[in-house]
Amino acid sequence: MHELSIALSIVELATEEAERRGAIRVVAVHLRLGEMSGVAPEPLLFSYGLACEGTPLEGSSLVIEEVPVMVYCPACGAETNPPSIQSLYCPVCEAPTPQVTRGKELEVVALEIRT
Repeated sequence: MHELSIALSIVELATEEAERRGAIRVVAVHLRLGEMSGVAPEPLLFSYGLACEGTPLEGSSLVIEEVPVMVYCPACGAETNPPSIQSLYCPVCEAPTPQVTRGKELEVVALEIRT
């Protein structure tokens, strides 16, 4: 379950940033999670709860913004959501679209803290 190691990394990163900002408590960690990131939201939420135990983040919540896959089509210039992540082609002109522009994210974008 690689979600646990990801959750531990998120907790470590958030703890360091909270300490740097003089936070007493972290209320929430906001995460952008792409559909093609290879990380499942539900196991990550469960793992986050475990990873927070005994840390300054205990009791905080992980707020996940799921990011859909978007591709750029060099043939027609459209940036669209493909019909599926298994078939990356342009729904406008049906050309192959190998350039994924969104949907691979796994990034902490904000912390809610109390000072």
